[in-house]
Amino acid sequence: MTRPLRLRLLLRDLSVAAAFASMAVSGQVPLWALGLVLLAVAVGLWGKRPFARYPRLTSALLVPVAGAIYLAVAAGQMDLVVAACSFAGLVAGQRVLSQSSPATDGQVLLAGLLMIAGGAALSGELLFAVCLLAFALLACLSLGLAVVESSVPAGEPVPVRAVMRPLGRGTVVAMVGAMAFFVFIPRLNWNMGVRRASPGLGTATSGFSDTVRLGGSGTLKSNPRVVLRARLKPDPQSERLSSYWVGRTYDTFDGVEWTTLGAPSRRNRTRVTLRPGAEKQVYQRIELLPAYGSRTLIALETPAKLGNALAHTATGDRRTQLREQGGDELRFVDDGLGYSYEVYSVPPGTDTDPGKMNEQETDQLLALPETLDPRVEELARRVVGDEKDPLAAAQKLSAWLQREYQYTLELGGDVADPLRDFLFVRKAGHCEHFATALTVMLRTQGFESRLATGFFGGERVGDEYMVRAGDAHAWTHVLVPGRGFVTVDATPADFRTNQSSKVLETLVSLYESVEAMWRNAVVDYSFRDQMDFVRGLTRPPRDPSGKPMARSALPPFRAWVTAAAVGLALYGLVRVLSRRRARPTRQEATRFVDAVERQLARAGLPPREGETLEDVSARLSREAHPLAPLLATLTRRYLEARFGQRPLASGESARLLAELQQALDTSRRPTARAS
Repeated sequence: MTRPLRLRLLLRDLSVAAAFASMAVSGQVPLWALGLVLLAVAVGLWGKRPFARYPRLTSALLVPVAGAIYLAVAAGQMDLVVAACSFAGLVAGQRVLSQSSPATDGQVLLAGLLMIAGGAALSGELLFAVCLLAFALLACLSLGLAVVESSVPAGEPVPVRAVMRPLGRGTVVAMVGAMAFFVFIPRLNWNMGVRRASPGLGTATSGFSDTVRLGGSGTLKSNPRVVLRARLKPDPQSERLSSYWVGRTYDTFDGVEWTTLGAPSRRNRTRVTLRPGAEKQVYQRIELLPAYGSRTLIALETPAKLGNALAHTATGDRRTQLREQGGDELRFVDDGLGYSYEVYSVPPGTDTDPGKMNEQETDQLLALPETLDPRVEELARRVVGDEKDPLAAAQKLSAWLQREYQYTLELGGDVADPLRDFLFVRKAGHCEHFATALTVMLRTQGFESRLATGFFGGERVGDEYMVRAGDAHAWTHVLVPGRGFVTVDATPADFRTNQSSKVLETLVSLYESVEAMWRNAVVDYSFRDQMDFVRGLTRPPRDPSGKPMARSALPPFRAWVTAAAVGLALYGLVRVLSRRRARPTRQEATRFVDAVERQLARAGLPPREGETLEDVSARLSREAHPLAPLLATLTRRYLEARFGQRPLASGESARLLAELQQALDTSRRPTARAS
């Protein structure tokens, strides 16, 4: 048995690693399976096959492992899909560490294909797409080298360099064909089978707690991870939003920490109306990603109606109800890795009803901490003066804070009185310090106000708006008679959004852009998208409202381009088919090998049943036949002509056949004298 080609095994094992990684990126594969498969692949890449001596024993060991996994699934300790994916990884690892053979190689690649299917079901994220592409390329190259290797006689070198270029071209053609098949063949939406949420590769980065503790360095502002995706209607068509995404509000401050007086509701509902809506509401379809890490709903200010919520879990999507908390906060009842829901918000600048508030809640909007430094009230009075309008007073204080104080994330640990430290000592802080200072200073002057938390901004990526963890923000709501709560932000405008490194933000933005394209063009691609794609090639372009941008009796320019492309493709196909018909029925290499086999048969050396020329050459080499060296040369030239892109030169076939005939005649002469 010949030694298997090292490059082929390397490509095969790397394809298995890519297939397993397509499942591992979901974060749902257990650590024990992850460790075992990575160890097996590492040993295989090292060139060691420790299971080669005990193939049956190591295969039998998989049986109790399968039983243990089944029991874990039956006991509800393991998800069925995750269990199947983990076992497929173990099978692939066992085959990788076994002796290479055509059957083993096929089983390895089949297990890899099963793992790719498992990865598609578990996540289907952008990292899965990278793993899918890597598996497809590596597996195709490995299979191609296996075909070439099986055609080379024993002891002969495989023309790796010669065949890699045509193998690479064939692999690229196969990939293009697969993409064309995906685009044009009628299909269902991938999202019907894929699990939308997975824990991902990192922990949750933001979210809401029941309190806001003043102090700390505010490192969250430098985190570029995306926590929220939203589609808006009407779409503002803006690259960056200057909008507030509210999560909850706080009305009680003890000098260090903000809390909410209102008690949670015990009633769960599928749809909640917080306030009457205006005529023109802003519709939002929001998806909270696993990086968000909270059950609090987020919406553009000011939310009026929220509902149709789905919790995305590791086992699929399910409906979830909403529960009202204090401070206008809504929470999902069920835990999930992520959530999606619909919101209608009142447009900015619209007068809104603050809702029913009891006397205690109203009084709390003026409550001050017992330990408040008296200098805070004096400072507020000096800035506000005789102003009686709450909104004008808030705007005066906001402008003064932005002018006199600096924004910084470089703060030390907690201090006993963080507000006094911000106003009179450091004179620098982040958004929570600015919002707290404005809210408390307004209350010292008799203006009802509260602290609001959520996110600010939003970056357009494709047809969606992305909100990052670093966009987390705090601001002030001042209660204006006849208008309701109005947002006033004391934080300097340049520091309200994400404060991460520009290079890191650019890289993450690029990743999110590609991921959005992947989601829209692949994961969410359905039969309707296919029809829209075909219509878009022939219909005139349309504006955002759906109306044609231009009216003309002639077809649009894109229709002419499409027709030209189709015509060129048909012309090329006809040329290829005509060339094939004009070619001889058999290639030069095929005619050459047929002639060699005929000469051998006439000389009494016909191939045995099922033998190829390579097999005959290998058999004669084992028998030390005098024709073996020449036949090995003829076999090598045949393989080079057929697979190595080195065709037979003019007259070379006749010369080689003549040499073979001369050698055959020479080998028969001693026999003639003996007779």
